[in-house]
Amino acid sequence: MKLLSPQQIHEWDAYTIEHEPIASIDLMERAARRCTDFIIEHNFKHQQILIFCGKGNNGGDGLAIARQLIEAGLSPVVYILEFGAKGTDDFQTNLHKLHQLTTAIHFIQAAEFFPVIDKHKDLVIDALFGSGLNRPLQELSAALVDHINNAGVTVIAIDVPSGMFIDKSSKDNIVIKAKYTLTFQALKLCFIVAENAPCFGEVHVLDIGLINSFLQTIKTYTLVTKQLITTQLIQRNAFAHKGTYGHALLIAGNKGKMGAAILAAKACLRSGAGLVTINTNENYFTAVHAALPEAMCIDRSENIDHSIYKSAGIGPGIGVNDESAIVVAATLTQFTKPMVIDADALNIIAANEGWLNNVPAGSIITPHPKEFERLFGKCADDFERIEKVMALSIQYPFTIVLKGHHTMIASKGEAWFNTTGNPGMAKGGSGDVLTGMLSALLAQGYDPLQSALTGVYLHGLAADIAIKNIAQVSMLATDIIDHISDAILSLQETDDTSLSF
Repeated sequence: MKLLSPQQIHEWDAYTIEHEPIASIDLMERAARRCTDFIIEHNFKHQQILIFCGKGNNGGDGLAIARQLIEAGLSPVVYILEFGAKGTDDFQTNLHKLHQLTTAIHFIQAAEFFPVIDKHKDLVIDALFGSGLNRPLQELSAALVDHINNAGVTVIAIDVPSGMFIDKSSKDNIVIKAKYTLTFQALKLCFIVAENAPCFGEVHVLDIGLINSFLQTIKTYTLVTKQLITTQLIQRNAFAHKGTYGHALLIAGNKGKMGAAILAAKACLRSGAGLVTINTNENYFTAVHAALPEAMCIDRSENIDHSIYKSAGIGPGIGVNDESAIVVAATLTQFTKPMVIDADALNIIAANEGWLNNVPAGSIITPHPKEFERLFGKCADDFERIEKVMALSIQYPFTIVLKGHHTMIASKGEAWFNTTGNPGMAKGGSGDVLTGMLSALLAQGYDPLQSALTGVYLHGLAADIAIKNIAQVSMLATDIIDHISDAILSLQETDDTSLSF
């Protein structure tokens, strides 16, 4: 599944209209029907429904929804925002049809025409502005959105909350605060970023029958789904042995932080690495052997034969002291295979100019937003950060995993956004688990991009499976590890629920 720009969304509509074929007014009717069904099925029919429409095709959707609700026995009230334009052809057609059924149609020409909204009795349908919006709301339109927001009423936004841009930042703009957003056919980039979360609420993707073959003609951001990951899984050989699936070296742990090393190592083993060795101070070997007898240890003072390791993961719990900096510098120059770089290793690299250039080709770096900022500088908003990640993925020969609710994976100018995971993962140790999982996949022979996509997806999926029996607030990083096996097994199932937002 792909994330489309406003122009691509328009082209997809046009492609479907031409190749189905179907008239644009009938495609609008189909989209409206999906929204109407949602409203009725979710028992909103017992509230007074107020539908606010602009004069574009988003407003046309709103008018069609109003007519369909009337035909279903409801009595919605329609408010049309007047701002000079005549309205699109499909808007005008639906307005004419609606006039045949109701007189509850009002035109808002000034603020004194704003209706009183009762948050206890009313439901607002926002069909003012859709995906084609290209400038912030101003004057009357901004005032109307403020009026709706200040009412504290439940709002259902059609396709996108009015005032929200699809593929650029809406930060500090006036935007409808929706409880539900009913978007058409595919998720949009605006629903991926954290800065928009207060405005879009629950996003429901409604299939309106656009022709999927169009997606093969475009290049854009892609969602990481079960279907994508299932096709990349490496099947185990019946005659395999522990060496077949690689030896992973984890440079992790230090005084007071051995938990990070143990979490990474256990996740690495659960994710399929044949052998795992933790490189840490000898004083902490006992802790490792007690917690994870399957892992081996090697002291930081020893010379390491890097040739025996298929992959390396560095950073969890190593600290940012001078001794750790020496270890990071040595690893970057001596380990020439792809490695996973996380946590303290990233912070050490960020503090030493030029060290990024020593990261081996094919490696995976896994910063959260603050670590990303330390490495590459501040960004004004989430969209600027996405653009920077894209540019950096071309500049550097490594894969960037920017962690977040919809983790971004970027490589060679292409990007993917993950669809698994939940807020229960917002707890110490979750990143260490991911480092171990990615190191295991590299050790088994997955290429760096496959490792990043598969590891991030399984990491989130394990957490999603965990919350079936564990409250999000109670989840631990060990719970994610305990459900890695369940996540892998679930990929054998045929249903795909990864797009439930």
